[in-house]
Formats: sequence, C-alpha cells, structure tokens
Amino acid sequence: MPLTSIAAILICVLLGALAVFQLALVCGAPLGHFAWGGADRVLPARKRVGSVVAIALYAVFAWVFLMKAGLVQMVLPEIVVDVAAWVIAAYFALGIALNAISRSKPERYTATPVAIVLTVLSVIIAIG
Repeated sequence: MPLTSIAAILICVLLGALAVFQLALVCGAPLGHFAWGGADRVLPARKRVGSVVAIALYAVFAWVFLMKAGLVQMVLPEIVVDVAAWVIAAYFALGIALNAISRSKPERYTATPVAIVLTVLSVIIAIG
C-alpha cells in the first residue's frame, strides 16, 4: 500500500477521534480544558457551535485527503483537491503554533502533538 494511502487512512482515523472528542464537548462533557483555549471545563453554547463546525470541517478534510490519495472517487477537479490539501496542511501547521501557545497546559500538551501529527500526515498526502 502506498505511503499516501496509509497517511490518508491514519489521518481519517485521527480526524474521526477528534470528531468524537468534539461531539463529547457539544454534549457537555467536562473536557473543555483540552480545547478552545481551555478556559471552560464545560463549553458554553457559542463554543459548542464551534465544535459542531469543527466536526463538519473534519469530515470535509477527510474527504479531500481520501480523494487526494485515490481512495475515493475524485468528484472535484484535481487542481481543487490539490490546492485544498495544501491549504488544510497549512491550517494544521498553524494549529501547531496556536496550540503551543495555549494558556491551557492540558491543551498545550495534548493538542500540539496532535497538530504535529496532522501536519506531517497532511503534507505526506499533499505531496503524494
């Protein structure tokens, strides 16, 4: 199996796990210190909406990476998928910096390594 396919599968698993985490936040789980700056143990309504948006974005990101890796049918122009893959990779790279400067130690120590893994996997896919 090509490295790009492996990276795409791994990133989808990781994005799925993050979606479950965000869903737990939406449902009121007291895990807010791991997300959104860590200021709220239980997210207020506005941040819960942000978590719903994050879940939708994770699904779009996974779909783009699966198309880029050739694991699902390409339904968008190839150039759109190529550009989207690099934009998402840049977004994850920005996430490294933003999570690294979080005031929340739990977020800093968990989300920063996750952002690094997401960035590495997305770059592998984007190059492929």
